[in-house]
Amino acid sequence: MTSNSPSSTEYLRRGLLKIAPETILAAVDALNLKGNSRVSAVVGMPLRGLQQRRDVAAFAIAAPPAAVRAVLELLAMAPLEQVIAELGDHADSPTHEQLEGAIDALLAREVTTDEIVALLTFAISEEFPAAPHCRRLLDERAGWALPPLPEFNVSPTLMSPKVVDPEIRAQRQARREEEKRRKKGGSAPRSMPKTRTPRALPSTTSEPLPVSTIEPGLVTDRRRVMLTPVEEARFSGSHPLVGTVVIVELPFDNGTIDEELRRAKERPALVIAASDQELLVRGIYSNPWSTRVVFQPWRRLNLEHLSYIDHDRSPVSVPESLNRLGQLTNEEWNALF
Repeated sequence: MTSNSPSSTEYLRRGLLKIAPETILAAVDALNLKGNSRVSAVVGMPLRGLQQRRDVAAFAIAAPPAAVRAVLELLAMAPLEQVIAELGDHADSPTHEQLEGAIDALLAREVTTDEIVALLTFAISEEFPAAPHCRRLLDERAGWALPPLPEFNVSPTLMSPKVVDPEIRAQRQARREEEKRRKKGGSAPRSMPKTRTPRALPSTTSEPLPVSTIEPGLVTDRRRVMLTPVEEARFSGSHPLVGTVVIVELPFDNGTIDEELRRAKERPALVIAASDQELLVRGIYSNPWSTRVVFQPWRRLNLEHLSYIDHDRSPVSVPESLNRLGQLTNEEWNALF
């Protein structure tokens, strides 16, 4: 990737370098990362390191992209919602002039430059339809120009594998073979067993679905979701409901401690596998969380506000009367998997 065409990850890193360190640290310090099992290690460990070391520049340059994206998303959500409200019916695909006018309106309401930079770089990294306009705005406004990425040597950490010298690796292998021979009474080491042919995943017991029940072009070119063996035995990844956004009962918010708020409520969810009796879904929520990403088709499916889809999947029973909000396109589906 040339300097004239930075990658989305490069925009993320340069965006963080542009934002004031105290702004970033305040957002990260507000996160409860200790003992939080819902935050993946690839995100949680670098964020905890940032809380302890306070080195924003090193984090922006060397942290895994998922961790950098998580911080930028924290800073971008509030101004993003304001821009969407300002654009109104033009929010799906605004012109450059419309986006520029909406951002100027936010600046007049004392939205900070840090928030605007977070919004623009996050939109570019998520490849929003307005991403080209965001790049143009960063180029045109002198005060928003992103700094270049400096050279940075990353030392080996838990997040980056150590490089082992081939000679040392050979010595270790020889010691292991010698240990095997001693345990077997000096017999020569046996040859490695041949690789077994992987078993086919268990097939579902449901009857083949009539071709007429599947919308033309729905399954073609759509990525197949990887299911666990247990899920594969219970659900079908080619069920006609796969890719449909439905209304089902799910916990209010898996991240809350308040038992009162754990009660199930009806909410949108994306079906990723199904059987005649059950659906395997990913919940769609109104609040951001470390395990959620922006649900891009929210406006097209007539959801009331900016929404986020969770990475966690939940089995639910098929309601007697299933409320379907719409179907994801292959492009929208593939962007999530």
